[in-house]
Formats: sequence, structure tokens, C-alpha cells
Amino acid sequence: PVRDMCSGFKALFGDNKNAIYSVIHSRSLEEAGKTLLGKVAKNSGCDPEAALHMTPDYVKSILEPLGLLDYPIVLITDGQDFAVVQRLLNDPEIAPKLRLVSEEATWIGGDFTVAVMANAFIGNPASSFSGFIAKSRLALGFGQSYLFRAKNENGEWVNTCGDTCIYDKRIMGPMS
Repeated sequence: PVRDMCSGFKALFGDNKNAIYSVIHSRSLEEAGKTLLGKVAKNSGCDPEAALHMTPDYVKSILEPLGLLDYPIVLITDGQDFAVVQRLLNDPEIAPKLRLVSEEATWIGGDFTVAVMANAFIGNPASSFSGFIAKSRLALGFGQSYLFRAKNENGEWVNTCGDTCIYDKRIMGPMS
């Protein structure tokens, strides 16, 4: 049987096609993830670990200026790093808004759709799934994909690379 690509969205928001929300894609990628993210970081200037940890500070630095901390924050994950979920659930601003797609509704197609259609997407540039989501969002004319960030000299999180960096062979190598 063919699965419904909107299953994740429907499980979270029902028939509300105008839902305002953001998506965080947490992907640990085991030890290889640190190595791969390190290579991407070297070429893009992004932090070599932030996208693996998805700390509340990192997430809020993106969502607060966009006015999205008042709306649902959907977490899609491979489930390999529960510490990310725990950190976000321990944050008093993020926890009340954090949503997980139910087990029966989560699958790659549903997770993909809910992420592509989000008002903002926070992903890991070392993850091919995050990259595919960011590329799809760009192709559909959606901005607000955040994969390449680092702290500046003032300790503030900033983008180090624009949306099109996901296509840059120098930065992404074979994943571009």
C-alpha cells in the first residue's frame, strides 16, 4: 500500500493547512557524523558540532528573531540521540511548544513533507536527509532553512552560508 505523504502533518495539525510551525531535524550520524560535519564546517564556516547537539540556545537563536517561538516546534529525529530531545524538553520556552510526530504517523515520507512545508527548517548539513529537505524547500521557493551557523565574535549565532550553499561542491562535496 502507498503511504500518505501528509501523515505527519495531519497527525500534528489535522486539516489546518495554514498551521504555522518550525521543524528541527536531529540526526546524530554516529561518529561518522562528527567527521562529516567537521569537513562541512571547515569549508562553510559553520560550527563543527552545533547541528549535532541542537541546544536550546542554538534553536532559539533562529526561531526567536522569526517570531516562531510562539508556535509549534516539530522535532523529526532518527532517535539515536535522546539527549537532544531531553535538552529541548528541559527548556522552559521550547518544551511547551515541542511536538513529536506519533510513532504510527512517522516515516520518511511524512517527516519529509512536514519539514518541507514548515515556516522554518533547522537541520544538520552533514545529513543527506536535511540536505534533501533544504534543497526541496529552495526549489519550492521557501527560504528559512538553517543548516550553516556559527557564533560570531560577539558570541551570537549567525548564518555562515546562504541557502544555496547546500549545492556548493566545495562545501558539500559529493552531497551537493
